[in-house]
Amino acid sequence: FAALLADGSVVTWGDRSYGGDSRRVQPELINVRQIAASERAFAALRQDGSVVSWGPAEYGGDSRLVRDLLVDVREIQAARDGGFAALLGNGRVVSWGDPTFGGDCSLVADQLKDVRHIQATIGAFAAILKNGHVVAWGHPCCGGDTSSFQGLLRNVQEIQAAKRAFAAVLSDGSVVSWGPKGHGSDGLVRVKEVEQLHATTRAFAAISSDGRIMAWGSPEHGGDCSRVESDLSNL
Repeated sequence: FAALLADGSVVTWGDRSYGGDSRRVQPELINVRQIAASERAFAALRQDGSVVSWGPAEYGGDSRLVRDLLVDVREIQAARDGGFAALLGNGRVVSWGDPTFGGDCSLVADQLKDVRHIQATIGAFAAILKNGHVVAWGHPCCGGDTSSFQGLLRNVQEIQAAKRAFAAVLSDGSVVSWGPKGHGSDGLVRVKEVEQLHATTRAFAAISSDGRIMAWGSPEHGGDCSRVESDLSNL
């Protein structure tokens, strides 16, 4: 565990190989305002926009190679399987950790401009640009490949993440989801004026402006609400 105290310091405990020992970077853990975690490492965002990480390097616990790039960081997202991504104040992105699971965004770096938000599955990231387009990277089986959906991913307003799939709300109220089959990746989902989008590990649910709900994905994970559909009104 890692606990962020009121004075901006951090206390950690647990298995050292899972980030439970932060003594290597303890003097740097001051004025912290956010902590993000992969499965076995942590990254702390400080008030001055710099980042401190600890834990096994293969899980993102060593960001020293990109430290000079981690300037004016606004937010950090973590992919559980070992990647971290930081959104900078200039709209660019810096990533580190396991390259297979999003720790290397070099192949899409030229596209990662004017980013306004990042979401993460367990092994990939998806960034919404200010123009409403989406850029994804990381493991294809975790939503890191949008090549089959780029024509649909326009005017994106919001992205939610399940365990291995993403879903994006478009300005026309429809939803596009992608990732491996059985994880809520149903492509274009026709939903009228989505107001809220939520995710479990392998399913999504959308609430429309008229109070109705639509769910898709694995039935065992909430992707089928037909049994209680008559009860789901006026949400």
